[in-house]
Amino acid sequence: MNSPHRAPSLTPEGIPDRLYGRRRGHPLRSRQERLLDLALPRFRLTAAEAAHAKAVFPGTADLWLEIGFGGGEHTLALLGANPQVALIASEVFENGLCSLLTRLVPEGEEGTAAVPARLRLWPEDARHLVALLPDGALGRLYLMFPDPWPKARHAKRRFVHAAMLPLVARVLREGAEWRIASDDPTYQAWVEEVFADQPFFALRDLAVGDRPADWHPTRYEAKAIREGRTPRYWTFVRSDAPWS
Repeated sequence: MNSPHRAPSLTPEGIPDRLYGRRRGHPLRSRQERLLDLALPRFRLTAAEAAHAKAVFPGTADLWLEIGFGGGEHTLALLGANPQVALIASEVFENGLCSLLTRLVPEGEEGTAAVPARLRLWPEDARHLVALLPDGALGRLYLMFPDPWPKARHAKRRFVHAAMLPLVARVLREGAEWRIASDDPTYQAWVEEVFADQPFFALRDLAVGDRPADWHPTRYEAKAIREGRTPRYWTFVRSDAPWS
């Protein structure tokens, strides 16, 4: 039976229609279990809502998507710095979901705390969310320090993939930005390869080492720098090329 949060018929050919990797790290504490059981169902975006995403956030000027928000600090920074923007934040790792929810929900109010008006969570495969969103729904997409899946046979698991580009192009309106950051040399080379010969996105900026001024830091970036790796930051802009 298909999940109500999946759109398998729209997953591109060549991309496995299932998640890989861990969904949970260390055992969850009772507070974290309550957050997942009581808070997450109220904070999550449903498939039906995704199909009419802009209507979920009345009065906002734009809608952005962050894929793989990790601990949530980048998500909160985006919301704080952009008060007219609504954000869908996607993460499948339960410990990451709990990290963000802990910052948003006071202890003891897991089932009652107000849901932020400009934020919804997508705790499923982000490819299915992209398949559900309306054409031109997004003004910006963030993919910050994703899992590199470094083995060649795992390349199909990367969100940056030639088969995904038309689908992402469909949901980003002309002039919208796709921001990508990575500290992994294999993934960095992969980004360059995938974006080298396609009509949907043009490179606006590439920064190496120093994060651009209007990008917010993440814990993964800080760890990479401590361990001697050099991040790269790409800003791709949606062209007017038709996606289909």
